[in-house]
Amino acid sequence: MPVTHSTRMLVLGSGPAGLSAAIYAARAGLSPLVVQGIQPGGQLTITTDVENYPGFADVVQGPWLMEQMQKQAEHVGASMMWDTVVDVDLSERPFKLTGDGGTIYVCDTLVIATGAQARWLGLDSETRLQGKGVSACATCDGFFYRGKKVVVIGGGNTAAEEALYMTNHSPDVTLIHRGDHLRAEKILQDRLLANPKISILFNKRVEQFVGAGDPEGMVGVDLIDTVTGDKSHVAADGGFVAIGHSPATDIFKGHLPMDDGGYLFVEVGSTRTSVPGVFAAGDVADKVYRQAVTAAGMGCMAALDAEKFLGVAEFGAGN
Repeated sequence: MPVTHSTRMLVLGSGPAGLSAAIYAARAGLSPLVVQGIQPGGQLTITTDVENYPGFADVVQGPWLMEQMQKQAEHVGASMMWDTVVDVDLSERPFKLTGDGGTIYVCDTLVIATGAQARWLGLDSETRLQGKGVSACATCDGFFYRGKKVVVIGGGNTAAEEALYMTNHSPDVTLIHRGDHLRAEKILQDRLLANPKISILFNKRVEQFVGAGDPEGMVGVDLIDTVTGDKSHVAADGGFVAIGHSPATDIFKGHLPMDDGGYLFVEVGSTRTSVPGVFAAGDVADKVYRQAVTAAGMGCMAALDAEKFLGVAEFGAGN
C-alpha cells in the first residue's frame, strides 16, 4: 500500500518561493508539507556568490542561503519530503498528487513553486566554467564584471535585455547569435544598435567556452561561423547564456492554463490560478524578474492567499 500524507497546504518546490510560502504558512498554523523536488533548494544551490539578497552585508553562498531558509521553515513547523511529484489530480478538493515512488499527497491547498531552469547550450566547457565566468543571469552576476569584457549568447528578448543590462557594468559587450537576424522585439533591437558599448556577431555558434589560470576562469569563447564553418575566438572575462528559461510546469499541462512558454497564469496582483485553492509563486509564474527576492515575495503572497482561501472555505462550510 502506498503511503498517504494529508495536509492543509502542500508546497511543491524548495527554492526561495516554496520555502518562503512554507515559513508563512507554518507561522499561520497550517503545518505545511514541502515536497522538495528534483533540485532541493532551487537554482540558488548552483549559485556561488550571492550579493543581492537583502539582509547580508557580505557576500553569501547560494547553498548556504537555501540551507538557512530550510532550517527556518522547519523551525517554525514546516515538514520536508525528499520526493518529486509526477502526477496531479486537481479536479476536486482535496487535491491528490503522486510522487515518483508512489507516495500519495492529499491537500486542501496547493502552492506550486517548482521554479524554472535556464536553458543551456549543453557544452562540457559551459558546465565546467559555471560560476567561473559562465552565467545565465546578468542581473544576478553582472556586478562581478564591472569594467570587464563580456559576451552574451542568444538572439531573442532575453539576450537583448541581458546585453543592454550589462552595459551598466561593462564597456564592451558582444552579443553572439547563431542566426542572421535577431528575434528580439524591434524596440530592443533599436536600443542594441544605438548603444556604442554593444557589438553584434551574426551567424556565430559557440564551440566552447575557454578557461585558463589557477583557479580556472573564463578567458574567452571559440566560435564557428554557421555559414562558412570558419573558426574564430573572442576574448572575454564573462559569458552570459541567454537563450530563455523553461518553467517546471509539465505535469500541470491540461490541468492549469499556461502561456506558450509554459508559465502558469495567475490573477493580477495575486498568486491565484484558475483552480480555487491552487496558487503559483516564483519562476513558474514570473518570466519578467526571475530573482530570488521576488520569488520569496511571491511565496509569501501565496501563503497569505492560501490562508485566506482556507478561512473563507471553512467559514462557508460551517454556515
